[in-house]
Amino acid sequence: MRHHTSPNFYIPLAELNERPEYYPDTIETLDWQEVFKNGKTPDTLDIGCGRGKFLLEYAAANPQKNILGMEVRLGGIDWIKGVIEGEKLDNAAVLWYSVVNGMHFIEENSIGEIFYFFPDPWPKKRHHKRRAFNTEFLRECSRVLKPGGILYLMTDVPEVDEYQQEVLKEFGGFEFHYAAGDEWPFPFKTDQENFSLRKGIPYVRLICRKK
Repeated sequence: MRHHTSPNFYIPLAELNERPEYYPDTIETLDWQEVFKNGKTPDTLDIGCGRGKFLLEYAAANPQKNILGMEVRLGGIDWIKGVIEGEKLDNAAVLWYSVVNGMHFIEENSIGEIFYFFPDPWPKKRHHKRRAFNTEFLRECSRVLKPGGILYLMTDVPEVDEYQQEVLKEFGGFEFHYAAGDEWPFPFKTDQENFSLRKGIPYVRLICRKK
């Protein structure tokens, strides 16, 4: 799933001169009765969930928690919805959405965990503005996370790791550290993580706890 879709999807709609074709809808509010079978708000967010391997396995292993995925690639969303329906994972849901437009539809202090794994690196400096990970993103994550809630990060691009840590330090609202092997609480892996393991590509896991 790591391939670029339209660069416009990574820019807030308010900063574009006109809405591009196929730009994901912006969302201000959601009726959770229409999202999850139990009608409750999400407990967990998976931002940039790709084809949803991690999200789906998390949902199956944690039936007591509602997990909401967000992804800008519509093909990934359609795939995940088909699996959710086929496997009857009522605690999983996904949105075709670009998180650069904020998460206004998520209540404050309501989320226990946020996953942000293997984002598009946008390595060229002139393209860094397309990275969703910035202080505004962290401000939204901090707003929706419960006190002590955790933002989990993974990347196999050292420059992205350095960049993310610089932004975390600039924002100042999280305590963060690399996860030791036995500290990572999830036995299932993303597609990109499995790819990195097969190819011997090193990657890092960062645990960021809301202050």
